[in-house]
Amino acid sequence: MKSSTGEHLETQGKSSGPCVEAVTACDEALVRAFRFLGKRWSGVILGTLANGPVGFAELGRRVEGISDSVLAERLSDLQVSGLIVRDVQPGPPVSVTYALAPAGAALLPAMHELSVWATGNLPGAEARS
Repeated sequence: MKSSTGEHLETQGKSSGPCVEAVTACDEALVRAFRFLGKRWSGVILGTLANGPVGFAELGRRVEGISDSVLAERLSDLQVSGLIVRDVQPGPPVSVTYALAPAGAALLPAMHELSVWATGNLPGAEARS
């Protein structure tokens, strides 16, 4: 049997049971999650919004190195997916802020665990110097 990543899963002569099906479903869910969250800047934007609602310009300053066009694209993607909410306050002047939606806030524990893992297992900035 092939998983969603194209790897062959060995069943050693057994028919596909719930264990193999659960692994395949997990693989498919992880592929979907990383396909979306693996887009450059998406995770950083979500992590930045964990500190509370923020406007576009301030978010651009906090996410160092992101262009305005990429920031706008990622914010749109995150909003359509239900991970963030965009709040427009009529002016004058018009004010727009972005905040985590409940689904985005639900990602924070997993993102924290990834951060802990990366700290202990991936080379840091000093290794790139």
